[in-house]
Amino acid sequence: MTPPVVLTIAGSDSGGGAGIQADLKTFAALGAYGVSVVTAITAQNTLGVTAIHSVPADIVAAQLDAVLDDFEVAAVKVGMVGDPAVAAVIAERAPRLPNLVVDPVLVATSGSRLSGVAAVEPLVAYPRVLTPNRHEAGALLEARVETAEEMARAAAALASRGPEAVVVTGSELAVDVLHTSGRTETLRGEPVPTANNHGSGCTFSSAIAARLALGDDVAAAVRNAKSYVARALAGGRDWKLGAGPGPLHHFA
Repeated sequence: MTPPVVLTIAGSDSGGGAGIQADLKTFAALGAYGVSVVTAITAQNTLGVTAIHSVPADIVAAQLDAVLDDFEVAAVKVGMVGDPAVAAVIAERAPRLPNLVVDPVLVATSGSRLSGVAAVEPLVAYPRVLTPNRHEAGALLEARVETAEEMARAAAALASRGPEAVVVTGSELAVDVLHTSGRTETLRGEPVPTANNHGSGCTFSSAIAARLALGDDVAAAVRNAKSYVARALAGGRDWKLGAGPGPLHHFA
């Protein structure tokens, strides 16, 4: 059978654990065919980001049009945007981006800043699923988001801006909060004891996109993505790759 096509629009991680590289591994692991649009090139490893080169908006637009003109894309994941002009390119083409999942990446796992809020806000209204972590949700809302209760309020507040569903993730708490169709649900899991969590947010959002492409509804896609990330974290917890937080085992 021909696999569904899933597009990632994100930055490149030279360390291979996050961004475009994590997205394409996730798509392959879940049975989808990945295509990509690169928004930025980062000099990055497990210890941090040492340089970022943003891809000009016209080149991002050309990549995006090349993919959309030739492939029947079933789902799209947006990660690192970096530049408000790139966000405008994506927003302009939003009607052509089915099952759009937006991960409003602001800071890497290492703590390095990747995007400003101004580069993310133009996309908040468009996604089928918006997947901020609790810190990103707090930045978007200019509010404290630390506890599960605050995550639930943040998910509802962000959903009022337009997305069909919002998942506020709290991996440190092993709790994610899903708000969709006017309802809020707390999704709890068992924490995976590992320092190798680089790219977990990218992996979660790309897994949601892949599951939507495979036919899941939003709630099922989120649950399946959460289970997939837990398996990937567990599979890579004993790896010794790099001196900082290592990657997940996407094919565990």
